[in-house]
Amino acid sequence: EMICGVQIFREATMLTVPARKHTLRLVCAVRVHRRGFSSQSSISTAVDTFISSNFEPYLGDGSFLTGPTERTKALLATLDPLLKIEREAGIFDVDSTTPSTITAFPPGYIDSRLEIIKGLQTDHPLRRAIKPRGNIAATRAALAAFSRTLDPAVERAFPEDGEGAPATAAYTPTMLLARSCGLITGLPDEFGREGIIGDYRRLALLGADALIAGKEADLAALSSEETEEAILLREEVREQVRALRDIKAMAAGYGDDVSGPARDGRQAAQWMYYGFLAAAKEQDCAGLCLGRPDAFLDVYLARDIRA
Repeated sequence: EMICGVQIFREATMLTVPARKHTLRLVCAVRVHRRGFSSQSSISTAVDTFISSNFEPYLGDGSFLTGPTERTKALLATLDPLLKIEREAGIFDVDSTTPSTITAFPPGYIDSRLEIIKGLQTDHPLRRAIKPRGNIAATRAALAAFSRTLDPAVERAFPEDGEGAPATAAYTPTMLLARSCGLITGLPDEFGREGIIGDYRRLALLGADALIAGKEADLAALSSEETEEAILLREEVREQVRALRDIKAMAAGYGDDVSGPARDGRQAAQWMYYGFLAAAKEQDCAGLCLGRPDAFLDVYLARDIRA
């Protein structure tokens, strides 16, 4: 039973292999029992079961809502001068020497004394990262627009065609003609217009180690086949295991251990954000969505309020 049948990339670490002719069933059953939560299911249905077992609808009004705290105001004030520079210059800063990956940069903070949920895409607020794997020509042009140049070592390491080349190679002569005359625009070959929808709630609910165990079970289920499909699936699942381990390393840099489930609302939000942040750091030009975490986080936060 597939967790999700949508297309994946290396960075979509919360998704299983795309649905082809294989039907895998995750064998890793997980019991979730954390300070008042209780449900049992396979990884593929764990989030839905957890929410349905613990969610309590709120029928009141919004009178309990309050404005930003002094901590939040101070944190935003720290960003104001940096945002002013970015508005005036078009860009605050960019690292043109380090291709972005999950673990490419050391931990970054706006103000570590004030942050409750931590994590930046680079090592400094508003510092952009480069994503040459998707299209190095677009990366080069983006840097040139702000009078920056791409590091020669990066130029040598990444081919000109990038990940958009397979899309162009698949076009028929009619498609190429429609593309060249402008009849069809917005095609994915130039900027990778795919969409990535990961379920980052699983990292918070189960922890990275349980997800890795599920992926390793997938690999074991594929080990008896040597078809082209099975070989490709094994490669993709190994990339997912690699990404999950990288998420653990990235989180450890911020002082968090995401190998196990989140224990409270803050950790649930933080664990989810680590998964989303990892995807943002590795994705190349594709659209990225956090999903719908409201009911999931509400279960944790409501329990924390009652405690």
